[in-house]
Amino acid sequence: MGVDRGSATAELAVALPALVLLLLFALGAVDAVLARMQCVDAARDAALVAARGGDGMAAGRARAPHGAVVSVAADGQTVRASVRMNVRPLGAHLPGVDVSGDAVADVEPTAVP
Repeated sequence: MGVDRGSATAELAVALPALVLLLLFALGAVDAVLARMQCVDAARDAALVAARGGDGMAAGRARAPHGAVVSVAADGQTVRASVRMNVRPLGAHLPGVDVSGDAVADVEPTAVP
């Protein structure tokens, strides 16, 4: 029994950093998924506003997460919006994950007087 003394403390000291890293990874994954959902929402809003004749870039920027790049392009009868950003959930000095959201909307017909 004297040989095993302190083994639980040693096992905890070895396992605790692994558990903390696993928790940080999980929180980072949740952060990336939430940022992607925000990018998809912003792209959808930008495409819909641009398809209705409004300022799609302003609508996309208003809804996009901080640091996202919004682009809106009209091509004939369709409007394409894209919102992209780099998520760095573990800090600015560590590698990040690129997330994006794209949306397409048909241009709505103008009202006939």
